[in-house]
Amino acid sequence: MIAHLAAVKDLQVHFPMREGLPLPGKPSRVIRAVDGVTFGIQTGEILAMVGESGCGKTTIGKAILRLVQPTSGSIFYQGEDITQIGGARLRAMRRQMQLIFQDPYESLDPRQSIFEIMAEPLYIHNEGLSRPEVEARVFGALEATGLFPPGEIARRYPHHLSGGQRQRVAIAAAMILEPEFIVTDEPVSMLDVSIRAEILKLMLDLRERKNLTYLFITHDLSLAWMIASRILVLYLGKVVELGEANEVIHHAWHPYTQALVSVIPLPKLRPGRLQIVLEGETPSPLNFPAGCRFRPRCWLWKKLGQPSECEASEPVLREVSESHRAACHFSDRLP
Repeated sequence: MIAHLAAVKDLQVHFPMREGLPLPGKPSRVIRAVDGVTFGIQTGEILAMVGESGCGKTTIGKAILRLVQPTSGSIFYQGEDITQIGGARLRAMRRQMQLIFQDPYESLDPRQSIFEIMAEPLYIHNEGLSRPEVEARVFGALEATGLFPPGEIARRYPHHLSGGQRQRVAIAAAMILEPEFIVTDEPVSMLDVSIRAEILKLMLDLRERKNLTYLFITHDLSLAWMIASRILVLYLGKVVELGEANEVIHHAWHPYTQALVSVIPLPKLRPGRLQIVLEGETPSPLNFPAGCRFRPRCWLWKKLGQPSECEASEPVLREVSESHRAACHFSDRLP
């Protein structure tokens, strides 16, 4: 059995829907942002979580870090269910788990200097360091992320820095406590194309030097293919496919994944491949369709003559090949 650094089991995160004044007898509705997700992340790997906006990617990442309270299910870190702990124990555990936000323009407090932003985690976690020791840790983290000279950078405020420099500061702030596990939420989507490669290379270099484990959240399947060892595809709060990156790209077993792969802008990916354009809107997480929640947009369901199985029951995630799983009733009918 593979030991996972972090794992979730049947994770559910629901948010109450506020609709006008609460009235007696009026049923309350919930948004099922995450609806029964199970997966594990091995030590040292990069697991990419891919899906459209609103599919639950960020909610899962925050739930693993206990920044969002799960409705039900278990979250394990180093084998311990962290949904059952709190206080000082959870605070100590959080030292090992950090988050890099999507938007460096909003994740950094404009009222604090870079030094204050960097030093704050050291004070929160009561490291007991002297001022020279704090400076050494801050300057070392800034240097490790390519920000020179660190003393000058530390005196600046976020609005004095470029977008790429701000994201480097966000990465440095996440690294200041020397964590083992990093959740990255679309870490390059807000950056200019010219500097995305630099930030990705930095993250990969830090992983090698510090033996980090990443949960890499992205909507870009081609980026996930480039950077990750495994890819998890999410649709409306459910895992629809999970496997080795090359397997998922070259041998997708779910029609949604095949549609995503078909529009990757690489003409040599599969000679003669056809682009699959999904029709219709993503269903609301307030009211999922019966059976397979991908069914209303599924090109395979329509191609097969709309079989009743897809409406009668929700497909479960099952093994389709070694270390590769997919949730589709008709995986064996895919081209």
